[in-house]
Amino acid sequence: MQRPRPRSSHARLAVLTVLAAATTLAAIAPASRGADKPASATSAASAALSKTGTRYPADADMQGVLDALAALDPKPIETLEPSEARRQPTAADAVIAVLKQQGKETAPSMLVPGVTSTDQTLPGPAGQLPVRIYTPAGAGPFPMVVYFHGGGWVLADKNVYDGGARGLAKQANAVVVSVDYRLAPEAKFPAQHDEALATYKWSAANATVLNGDVRRIALAGESAGANLALATAIGVRDQRLPAPVHVVAVYPIAQASNLATPSYQDSERARPLNKAMMEWFISTTVAKAADRQDPRIDLVNADLKDLPAVTLINARIDPLRSDADLLAAALQKAGVKVEHRIYDGVTHEFFGMAALVAKARQAQAFAGQQLKQAFGAAPKA
Repeated sequence: MQRPRPRSSHARLAVLTVLAAATTLAAIAPASRGADKPASATSAASAALSKTGTRYPADADMQGVLDALAALDPKPIETLEPSEARRQPTAADAVIAVLKQQGKETAPSMLVPGVTSTDQTLPGPAGQLPVRIYTPAGAGPFPMVVYFHGGGWVLADKNVYDGGARGLAKQANAVVVSVDYRLAPEAKFPAQHDEALATYKWSAANATVLNGDVRRIALAGESAGANLALATAIGVRDQRLPAPVHVVAVYPIAQASNLATPSYQDSERARPLNKAMMEWFISTTVAKAADRQDPRIDLVNADLKDLPAVTLINARIDPLRSDADLLAAALQKAGVKVEHRIYDGVTHEFFGMAALVAKARQAQAFAGQQLKQAFGAAPKA
């Protein structure tokens, strides 16, 4: 579960296997037939549109979080200056609100027992960076995951995304390193990518101190953080650093030039992330238009050869869903093993909501399973 900061960062912006193409088309076709649709299908689509901003309905537990977020009355991020956007209630705040309504625990340590965390700093390219180290119960040394939070490179921090990072530590039985990289526009691209790579280098160099095993290290992230994880894997390959054994990318930003993909169209007005917000994130982050084609952002057109296996996790109700489709195809073309799952009934930001949302628990368990398989047995000294 994500740990919020009151009135802080932006709303944290799929267990089912990806549907076969024919099945997907069959599911989508009725929503495009207009007057030919049965009345029941029309009513269902209209109800979904009113609640999620798309034709896809949300599961009841997911809808409860969306309703709680709406009740917190966040202002439209795309209309705000970054400083004000960072003060808006987040999806993590909504999770806390629902837990309180249900009379449940809200402390992260209670929601994910068996994982402890400590905060410290690490040296970044432009100064010290706050970092949180999550350690599972046991003697270790443990496998390691270097994790990057979401927020469009502009918003959020390790507190807002605590649920995803802490959940991975539990499910993968691994030390997780989550860093607060600098945000745009104060630090324009490629500052975030430079600091992500620096965090990986630091984590690998300090594995023993962290009770981790550098021979079993992986990368993970959500949204903009998933972009950072994949871009870091490319940087690690190019600089011939100790290679990660796996990358878990949860609803990644995989390109910034085509905002007319199928999911940008069907989830243009989705909640909590929409097309207008994505354009705001991108334009706020890049220093110049050409940055949109930089391979660290434009992953679908980057050199992806010789990367470790990648697990892609997506939500059905998300403008970034098609980015992962494009990325999966590009990775496969480059000879990289890919496992891609899309979860129906949930939205962008669902992954860290395991305290409330069943699909989030399933997705975290799947990510943990993928990581454990990649880590394998502890290598002999």
